[in-house]
Amino acid sequence: MEPLQRDNIRLAATVMILRAGQDGSPEVFMVKRPGAGDFPDLHVFPGGKLDADDWQPELCPDITDAVASQRLGISAGGVRYWVAVARECFEECGVLLARNVDHSITLSQEARQAVLAARPALLAGEVEWSALLQQFGLTIAADRIVYFSHWLTPPSVPRRFDTRFFLAALPEGQAAMADTDETISGQWIAPGRALERYRSGQWRMIDPTLRSLEVLADFPSVEQALGDVAGEQHVKSWTPALGRQGMQPFR
Repeated sequence: MEPLQRDNIRLAATVMILRAGQDGSPEVFMVKRPGAGDFPDLHVFPGGKLDADDWQPELCPDITDAVASQRLGISAGGVRYWVAVARECFEECGVLLARNVDHSITLSQEARQAVLAARPALLAGEVEWSALLQQFGLTIAADRIVYFSHWLTPPSVPRRFDTRFFLAALPEGQAAMADTDETISGQWIAPGRALERYRSGQWRMIDPTLRSLEVLADFPSVEQALGDVAGEQHVKSWTPALGRQGMQPFR
């Protein structure tokens, strides 16, 4: 299993949450980082570092560690990324990619509110993600989380991240609410519109975000995006130029 950190490189996971806009085309949830810490003043997708507690294969009944690791091209520990994605999604957006004891991802409003009430304790480090899920009888909806790409922060940056990007659809009946302790704001936006804001100088973004938005902008619907990404039809061939931007081989 990969160590969580090697030298100044930390394992991380990022999730692009999609929903259908008014015209049916995909919108993605993006947050703005504050002017301090990692990636200051940038518009990014929700995500963060893998934690030791993310090794919870028993909470991922929809995927085995062997299958998760094979999808990522690593020997073991792949399921940690699916757990981390679900955790970061809930921490940063309040979106719950989890199933109840009936294996339903559509939780009642009362059940969602009860879990959301425990979110501040999770953010404060007073409870572990695994303990929160067990408390409410939930498991990770790993089959709703699709591997998208692999990026490594260039050597010129002091704090580097070995990051896997994932794709997921907003579950029915849920809403995204940015965590204002780690971000300034959050909003839904069409991928093409986000790229326009970057080109006009309104938003700052880095290459992994830009390249991901370019791929998402080509999909006419959330369903096609998830289907094509699950079938790995979106994968670009690695080139030295992309490698200099931080892109790693898909697998």
